[in-house]
Amino acid sequence: QVQLVESGGGLVQPGGSLRLSCAASGFTFSMYYMRWYRQAPEKERELVATISNGGNSTNYADSVKGRFTISRDNAKSTVYLQMMNVKPEDTAVYYCNVLLMRRVYWGQGTLVTVSS
Repeated sequence: QVQLVESGGGLVQPGGSLRLSCAASGFTFSMYYMRWYRQAPEKERELVATISNGGNSTNYADSVKGRFTISRDNAKSTVYLQMMNVKPEDTAVYYCNVLLMRRVYWGQGTLVTVSS
């Protein structure tokens, strides 16, 4: 079965850095685009970043452009989100996501809290 397991969240000070990981299994990882979403308290889930199956094409929400980097290691079936210069408004639960056969799969999420 498809599994997505996020890790790497925690408490970080404004201006700091954090790297999130999402380990995937149960499907041919290298064939699919992967996405990171986030959901802040009392807000709707929003798309943060997308990476193509080969990793050579990426897209970002305007709010994180220039600060976050999405990448992947197809040999490890893992997608990453490098977060730099984080801000309090980046506080959210971060989820990875894949669309397979017209069905969307989500991980359990990892909480990132940006606070001094």
